[in-house]
Amino acid sequence: MTKLTFQLNVREYNSVSGVRGPLIIVPGVSDAAYDELVEIELPNGEKRRGLVVDSQLGMAIVQVFEGTTGISSAKTVTRFLGRGLEVKVSEEMLGRIFNPLGEPLDNGPPVIKGEKRNIYGDPINPAERIYPEEFIQTGISAIDGLNSLLRGQKLPIFSGSGLPANTLAAQIARQATVRGEETKFAVVFAAIGIKYDEFLFFRKFFEETGAINRVAMFVSLANEPPVMKILTPRTALTLAEYLAFEQEMHVLAILIDMTNYAEALRELSTAKEEVPGRQGYPGYMYTDLASIYERTGKVKGKKGSITQMPILTMPNDDMTHPIPDLTGYITEGQIVLDRNLFNKGIYPPINVLMSLSRLMKDGVGAGKTRDDHKELANQLFASYARAVDTRGLAAIVGEDSLPEVDRKYLLFGELFEKKFISQGVTENRSIEQTLDIGWEVLSVLPETELTNLKDWQIKKYHPKYRGKT
Repeated sequence: MTKLTFQLNVREYNSVSGVRGPLIIVPGVSDAAYDELVEIELPNGEKRRGLVVDSQLGMAIVQVFEGTTGISSAKTVTRFLGRGLEVKVSEEMLGRIFNPLGEPLDNGPPVIKGEKRNIYGDPINPAERIYPEEFIQTGISAIDGLNSLLRGQKLPIFSGSGLPANTLAAQIARQATVRGEETKFAVVFAAIGIKYDEFLFFRKFFEETGAINRVAMFVSLANEPPVMKILTPRTALTLAEYLAFEQEMHVLAILIDMTNYAEALRELSTAKEEVPGRQGYPGYMYTDLASIYERTGKVKGKKGSITQMPILTMPNDDMTHPIPDLTGYITEGQIVLDRNLFNKGIYPPINVLMSLSRLMKDGVGAGKTRDDHKELANQLFASYARAVDTRGLAAIVGEDSLPEVDRKYLLFGELFEKKFISQGVTENRSIEQTLDIGWEVLSVLPETELTNLKDWQIKKYHPKYRGKT
């Protein structure tokens, strides 16, 4: 693995030639390293911190963590510290809340025991990666049954404005587990650029449900400088890497909201006067997002793993927007929240036909979940797709004009949404419960329509025969 290194010398400069939004420009610097840590001392003695984001033509551009308000061009002293930003990581951070610099936000003591690590981490050697094949149970039927999450996978959630992504993220953080290894499971929760009332919601939810004991939260608020939002997922993943590869834990990293991250990236790019790409986002946004999403997986010789669920809000519910579009290229599927289901009062409003887990086939079935899982999932997909098509036809010709079998599909569609997809915020379903509910809603269809299922599966699991063989 290649580590990010810096010269171990401190260089001091006595002037700032300009302030540009969240950035300051320091002249006369020819040896600044990208992401080098900088200390900024104001004329009144106040000290702030920053990172080098660019170095060119004998000057360094530094983004300031605490903002640039009050920084004077003449009497500000900058010290380039010759090292990158490091945070101390430890198992002690579970059950705690921190800012992106690793400083406590829960009125608790600072982290004492642990080791300092650069927040940009070490890249995983592709040859050392292990293919994901182990099922993670989230307790959410629409995910576990039809779009299963595997240990070491990157599976984002695409939401829309006003949809309950926060609630779903909190529920998954509370319920997710690798079955049989519950004691070694931890959640690293990065809340990026959220509003204060959202922070209070997450904190209250985790504390009241008791999930806080296995969750480490890293929070940046909407009113903080963009650099804090950019650091949040990186600091969180630094802890995730420590817990997974040093402490042999199974770690689920939930990053919400990656749209806020991308907006902060665009704001900094604009301040640096870079040439914009699609819709004003920087042209390097793909590689920047990849540097976050790819800090995921299982490694040869290590028992732990990192599984990642980035959550993002699609502007105008547009899946072709650059943020979800680029995310989809890097990750291994997506879970899509649907406004029409939400308007029907269904929670979680997951559109299973638009959702996909590309790795699901390798982590379910006999010996992993249950021997009917793959075929049942295929049957539910096919039947629900026909039910949706039949609804469109019924809207044109009327339900009474449909043949009997199509009316059965309409009934199946309603039951599927109300019984299988919909569940309570505190309802944690096992995979067996999820699959049994799937069989229950399929039982309204004639057996001749269950063409994706094998005869022995019907005889073993269909409610008509269950317990009779």
